[in-house]
Amino acid sequence: SALLAEGLGALLRPDALGQALRPVGAAGLPAVQESAAGILARGGWAPAPERILFTGNGRQALSAAVAALVPPGGRLGVEELTYPLVKAVAARLGITLVPLAMDEDGLVPQAVAEAHAAAPLHAVYVQPRLHNPLSLTMPEQRVEQLAEVLLRLGLPAVEDAIWAFLCDDLPPLAAYAPERTVVIDSLSKRIAPGLSLGFAITPPALTAAVTTSLRAGGWAPLRFALEAAHRWQRSGTVRKLVAAKQREATVRQEIAARCLAGFAVRSDERSFHAWWDLPRPWRADTFVAAAARHGIAVVPAAAFTVGDSHAPNAVRLGLATPPPDVLAQALCTLAEVARTAPEDLVTD
Repeated sequence: SALLAEGLGALLRPDALGQALRPVGAAGLPAVQESAAGILARGGWAPAPERILFTGNGRQALSAAVAALVPPGGRLGVEELTYPLVKAVAARLGITLVPLAMDEDGLVPQAVAEAHAAAPLHAVYVQPRLHNPLSLTMPEQRVEQLAEVLLRLGLPAVEDAIWAFLCDDLPPLAAYAPERTVVIDSLSKRIAPGLSLGFAITPPALTAAVTTSLRAGGWAPLRFALEAAHRWQRSGTVRKLVAAKQREATVRQEIAARCLAGFAVRSDERSFHAWWDLPRPWRADTFVAAAARHGIAVVPAAAFTVGDSHAPNAVRLGLATPPPDVLAQALCTLAEVARTAPEDLVTD
């Protein structure tokens, strides 16, 4: 909070604050677009400032992109385990989600081609970097292969880059297929959830459609958030916070590795999530209920599955919110629960 307050000092002058409280459109302001390009740059890639549109938060940017690219009744390809909000957006828009196979490297490009051949897709939603919930990051060769398939088929992609700032040495899918990719990002994970700002980086051919979708949804950004982001970028605050959160992710992954040693937990040292394939005979639903009896919330795999896809006996662990000591206590408690047979818990 002290670091954020320091970067906002100039914004509290009456003249600056008066400007910050005026309305603004999806394109924001040229100076803010320049700052946003610096915030979003990673892995040697940087978006063209004029290609950046703004929304109130990342969820609005995602909803607008999907609505712009996929008509009602259309088909959106998604990873077979995907971000739950996409399921809600698709249901609201009357869109059919098509689950696409994954392996240890993430989305399988050939699965996109096969699904499109079976019945044309309108777009693909993908999380190439630090996938939620699996924390997978695609190797560069896989990203290149996916880009080649999208370009060959003429398919647009919605690239969710919300967590990608934690591995900012890696370029996005948009670096390989810039004319086919809409990148979705936000400030909430980088900075603070309470002052959110969403970004949609659009190729020229898709800018008008996404802009129209933003206007139709009433998803314009708050100018105060734009001005704050602009000042935080110029002051170096964004860079400091990103570096701190990258270090913090490593600390929390070390806690998880220590508390859950011996269990089948998959993650990435740069991620704030972990995916736990539960030991037999546990089922995800009974484990979630057992964890809740200890005051601990975990998310079952079923929340991330698409359609009638089989949900594995796994849960996603969110490592970001609790203080480190509380996180360690919760994870060690979950480990003890997992070592106890479900029947014993019911008997107790």
